[in-house]
Parts: sequence; structure tokens; C-alpha cells
Amino acid sequence: MSEESFLGLDEPPQPRRAEAYRVLARKYRPQTFSELIGQDAMVTTLGNAIKRDRLAHAFLLTGVRGVGKTSTARLIAKALNCIGPDGQGGPTIDPCGVCEPCRAIAEGRHIDVIEMDAASHTGIDDIREIIEASRYAAVSARYKIYIIDEVHMLSKAAFNGLLKTLEEPPAHVKFLFATTEVNKVPVTVLSRCQRFDLRRIPAEKLAEHFAMVSEKEGVEAEPEALAMIARAAEGSARDGLSILDQAIAHAGLEGEGVKADAVRAMLGLSDRGAIRALFGLLLEGDAPGALAALRGQYDLGVDPLAVLRTLLETVHGVTLAKLGTEAVAGQSAEELKALGDWAAGLSFAALHRLWQLLLRGHDEVARAVLPIEACEMALLRVIHASQLPDPGELARQIAGGAVSATAAAPQSSQPAMPATMAQLAEHLEQNRRLQLATQVRDYLRPVRFEGTEIEFGAARPLPYDFVKDLGAALKDTTGTNWRLRVAEGATAPTLREQQAANEAAEREAVLRSPVVAAAMQAFPDAELIGWTTTRSNQA
Repeated sequence: MSEESFLGLDEPPQPRRAEAYRVLARKYRPQTFSELIGQDAMVTTLGNAIKRDRLAHAFLLTGVRGVGKTSTARLIAKALNCIGPDGQGGPTIDPCGVCEPCRAIAEGRHIDVIEMDAASHTGIDDIREIIEASRYAAVSARYKIYIIDEVHMLSKAAFNGLLKTLEEPPAHVKFLFATTEVNKVPVTVLSRCQRFDLRRIPAEKLAEHFAMVSEKEGVEAEPEALAMIARAAEGSARDGLSILDQAIAHAGLEGEGVKADAVRAMLGLSDRGAIRALFGLLLEGDAPGALAALRGQYDLGVDPLAVLRTLLETVHGVTLAKLGTEAVAGQSAEELKALGDWAAGLSFAALHRLWQLLLRGHDEVARAVLPIEACEMALLRVIHASQLPDPGELARQIAGGAVSATAAAPQSSQPAMPATMAQLAEHLEQNRRLQLATQVRDYLRPVRFEGTEIEFGAARPLPYDFVKDLGAALKDTTGTNWRLRVAEGATAPTLREQQAANEAAEREAVLRSPVVAAAMQAFPDAELIGWTTTRSNQA
């Protein structure tokens, strides 16, 4: 064997292994703050803090999934440790991305930037290692940075062990926490951090971002398809990129690109045009047509919940159109025209009723054993309810009937005038002067009640404005001025005292009846109860 063969120098070169595919959510992770979409307020705050050298020692990043919490934490680490292309730079909101610290942090291999997943490192021992290591200065970076993801998963002991170091950390240490459930983070930790709430990314910004990604990937995508993906992402860039990745794989290999119909079928979404037709059938009260349209969507594989969800979105869109708000990005001209036409013909009361009926149907279908049947019953309820008058119209009809009956039966135009103290209290109650009615029953001792003149005494001191308020109430309810006078030395019982005396007398009469007396004698510890209720029912 020759020396070249022994050393392997005469062997043909091995083909280079193809680089593993990286999903879009990782490939297009933001590398600078300018690439971080939808979080302008946070970027401005961080930029000002860096320029003024007012950096906090701990940051808490919270928000729903996929809005950039971990990416922001890595960007902050790069911003604090960037040294610039020439190696002489300081902290900056625009890290260069080419210096060794920036590249090492982006690749996840920097020795002074430690990332820990709190979901798998929940105990006090893991936090004890961080506390011990934080005492030592950074090896090569300006700051030693600890990024703890899903920090709410730490145990109570771990949180308590971290408090002292978190409150007074060494000058070279920064803590970056990320969580989706900030309510589970102890308030003692929250008070030691500078908190940033990352917002859901608007659908129009997500659609623009997905269009840019599609262009870079060399894939054609219909704007309607990207709008569907953006709405399905619910404000999460990662979720949207994962759906886009799936849509690209779902597209044909002949360069057809990402089509709206394919995305709709892939996500199990209902056709918005078909849902608009279904909504029109509901408004027309066409029950057979509405059920046929629903079954048509169901046969295409659309989930009944998705149908009701899109109907709810339609009602919401009509309401916004009626208010005159700006159109939502991604809506077609046909959809805008339909929403405008419905907004012109539907009242706010009808829209609110539609919303409540559909929302109730959505909840029922979500729990139903037979979803499609429950959805059909929900739509039938919407149709039948649409044929009923709204409460306001019903009240007007009742009022109109009452007016007609009043006109048919000749009655005095003057309201009934109270003639006794009991009638006065009842009159006040009927006219919703409940406090005055209670005061009349509890306080007033009648002396004289003639026409519109009332003289009375007081069982206890009257409120300062009682006479004035009672006169105003009677003037308002009867249309007549009343003369009220407080007399001294009145001894007649108040209505409340009369009621108590009557009840006591009735109780005594019951106790003296032969049957009750015999029962009380046979059972000395027995008590008489329920006699007031019996009396009231008989009355």
C-alpha cells in the first residue's frame, strides 16, 4: 500500500452534505430591532434607555405566543454586548451583527449569554447555579446575561431564592425574563423588573411580512391567501410563518404558488363568499336555503364552529361599517359592498341581537355531541328570532294598544288622587318614589287628610327636606299643588305601627283558637310560625 493510500490522499473527495432545511419561523427570526414588527413602543423605550445609559438590571417580556419575546431578549443581549465592526463600539439599539459577540449570540454559542428554559429547570438548584455563577465577571462580553424563558414555570422556592440577587445583582449581570402568563409571576419579582408587554401584531402587518418572506423564498402568493394566514395567526408571527410554511408545501410543484382556495381548504376555513350568501339567507328568513348552504359547507369539510365564527365576524364587520370605521385590510370589494348594504338596512338593535344569538349558538356547538345538528338549530333560532319585533318595537305596540283602549273607554284625564295615608303611600310606590313611601309608612302620624291638604305628626325626627320633597313628588305625580303641615303632639299610629298591631292581634286570635291552644298545650316548646304568610295568601 502506498503512503498516499495509507493517508487517504488518493481517495475521491466526498460530496458535501446538504444543509438541513430550516423552517421559516427560525430562518426569518428578527436579527435587528428594525426587523421586529409591531413593537415600536418597546423599541423606542429601549433605544432611549441605551442612549441615556439608564439600563435596568432586569427586564420582563410578556405577551402571547409568537410575538417575539425570546427574539427580543436575544436582541437586547446583542445590543448590550455589541462592540461594532471595529471592536470599539458600545451598547447600541442597532447592533452591527458582524462583530464576534453579535454573531456568537445569534448562533447561540456565546459563553456569557446563558439561556435557560424554566419549564425544564424549575427547581432551586438551577437558580442556585445562576446565583453562584453571577458572582464572576463576564469572560469576553461587556455583560453577563441570563435569559430565562417561560419564567412563570419556576417553583416558589426558586423564585424566592432569586429575589435577593434580582434586587441587587452585580453590575456586570443582566436578567431577561420571558413569559406568556405574567399573572403567575410573583409580584415580588415583577416589582424588581422593567416590564414590557409585547402586543399582538396587527393582521395587516403580518400580511406584509408574509409577502416579504414569500418573495425572498421565490414563491408567489395571492394577497387573499396571505390575509387568511394573517387572520388565522391571531397576532402571532411564529404561528403565521408556520402556516405559511405549510401552505408553501401544500402548493403544487409546478409553480402554482399559494392560492386562497388551497389555504382555505388547508385550514378548514369557510368560504367568505359562501358565508355572505348564508348570512343573506338568514336575514331573509329562508330556513331551507340556510340549512342547505350550511350542509354545503359541511360537506366541503368546513367545521360548523368555523361557519359560526365567520358569521360572527360578518356581524362585527357590518356593525363597524354602520359606525363608519375604516375597512379591515384584506377585505375584497364585494365584501365591502355587502357589508355596506347590510349596514344601511339593519339597526344597531338588530345587529346586537344577531351577535348574541350567534354567540350563544357558537358556545352550544362547541359543547355539542352533534355539532352540525346543533349548528342547524342555532341558525333556525336566528331565523325565527329575526321575525319577532325587537323589545323597543314590542313596547311601542303595547303602549299603542293601551292608548287605543284608553281612548275607547272614556276615563278622567286626571290621575287618581290619594284620599288616605295608606293610599298616599301606595301612590308613591306606584310612581317609584320608594324612599318617600317608606318614610310615609314609618314616620307619619295622620291628623287630617282633606282633598289636597294633609296635616300629620312625626313618630321620629323627619329628614330636613322631607316636606319639600313630598310636596314636589305629589305635584309631579298628580299635577296639583298640595298643602302639607307638620302638627305637634299627634298620637295616631303610623301605618307601620298599625300593621304591627294588626299582626299582633291576628296572632293572638290564632293562639286563642281551640285547635291551636290544644296543640300548644300538648307541645309546650312549639312555636307559631307561618301565620303571616297564611294570612297574606288568604287575603
